[in-house]
Amino acid sequence: MIKELQLRIAIHEEKQEDILLKKASHTLKLDKKSISGVKILKKSIDARKSPVIFNYKVAVYIEEKIPEFSSYNFNYKDITKAEPIHIIGFGPAGMYAALRCIELGYKPIVLERGKNVQDRRRDLKAINQDHIVNEDSNYCFGEGGAGTYSDGKLYTRSLKRGDVRRIFENLVYHGATEQILIDAHPHIGTNKLPKVVKNIRETILKYGGEIYFGAKVTDFVITGNQLKAIQVNHEKELSVTKVILATGHSARDIYYLLQKKDIAIEAKSFAMGVRIEHPQEIIDSIQYHCNGKRNDLLPAASYSLVEQVKNRGVYSFCMCPGGFIVPAATAKEEIVVNGMSPSKRNSLYANSGIVVAINVDQDLKKYDHYGALKGLEYQKNLEKLAFTSGGRSQTAPAQRMTDFVEGKLSNNLNNSSYQPGLKSAPLHSLLPKIIGSRLRTGFKKFGKKMKGYYTEQANIIGVESRTSSPVSIPRNDNLEHPQIKGLYPCGEGGGYAGGIISAAMDGERCVEAAIKNK
Repeated sequence: MIKELQLRIAIHEEKQEDILLKKASHTLKLDKKSISGVKILKKSIDARKSPVIFNYKVAVYIEEKIPEFSSYNFNYKDITKAEPIHIIGFGPAGMYAALRCIELGYKPIVLERGKNVQDRRRDLKAINQDHIVNEDSNYCFGEGGAGTYSDGKLYTRSLKRGDVRRIFENLVYHGATEQILIDAHPHIGTNKLPKVVKNIRETILKYGGEIYFGAKVTDFVITGNQLKAIQVNHEKELSVTKVILATGHSARDIYYLLQKKDIAIEAKSFAMGVRIEHPQEIIDSIQYHCNGKRNDLLPAASYSLVEQVKNRGVYSFCMCPGGFIVPAATAKEEIVVNGMSPSKRNSLYANSGIVVAINVDQDLKKYDHYGALKGLEYQKNLEKLAFTSGGRSQTAPAQRMTDFVEGKLSNNLNNSSYQPGLKSAPLHSLLPKIIGSRLRTGFKKFGKKMKGYYTEQANIIGVESRTSSPVSIPRNDNLEHPQIKGLYPCGEGGGYAGGIISAAMDGERCVEAAIKNK
């Protein structure tokens, strides 16, 4: 017999040996000897009041063995001579599109503009230390996409889009810790993600798939309304029948190409703002109701904040406890900042995007002449402004949060995890009013929700601009572009995902649709 239970464990009980077994036997009024084992299904933290409580969802096995293996099996088979499906981009959407191809008996041929995870590291070092941006290999482009060198957050609200558990189990199959199956807000960590990504690549190659790095798609060859070939690096043409377009939210050249060829794209609302960075100790003390150092059993505290300011959402995005702020530019003469965390989340800093929702139809009238690319051009202009105000390198413009709200230049800045360095700049006047004024109000309101959040010890760093794509690529009910047969817009770049898991599921769905649409 198996019974599922919700158990609440006080922090002083957490270290006790067999505490879950003891609690389960007490709750079920059973002798401990009759319980074969207790399997943790989910674990979360309730920190609303002091003391902090651990919530466990468990399966109690009564006179029955706990199964040793997952019920999920990944049926990969040799597809060396199978019908090909071309995949452009090797981020989460592209990776899981390729894996699904193999499961369904098709040969994935992956074209990735960037480098593999090992070689990418040199380019990340170059942007961090030497301020040199490789436009095809950076924090956004390369094997695993933007997710590889990120926090590796796996939380998703897209529960109806596919089998979320299946993606999690597959990540474990490829080397992620089983802890991601349990945690309420799971993450892998930037130090462990490259290994998982490498293992996925090796699975694809092992069963006959093909992956080409340094392979940038530069043109589409279309006859009538049928996609016939794709051009790589302005030279080689590859004949194609089905193409999964999974290029991510920062592949602007693809949007320009689609527009040039009169292939339908649409402007999409998105969000922009800044990164805010606090000492992790401040966030811990607020969230865990403690003075100074948090209990060793507790992870670095996170937060989620949202406010409506002048009919626009102001909210936290991609919060990275115990993390780092990184330069995520994909072109020269732009500053883009993003956050990431190692698996232990043991940095001294907590950072988060704080962004303002941008309605492309209402807020960007001055950019209407750009058509579907108006949001993209607005995004670019703000990134170029950040580059100029930061000193024309990867040094980022920054300001103490209190100075930003009060409208004055910071005489000095707090220490930061951002490796290329910070330069004091009047972000309060540089940011467009639609963003800046709402952020100033939002920060004050956040300070009322989290006492201690509004502090001169926090820096704001500009700009956080790549929350999602400012362009969407339409598709019909068959997930195919309504105008171009054989083209399947996919993942974040198409406007159909918002993170690692949702992108992975969309990659799988697009392959299934492509196979079905014979």
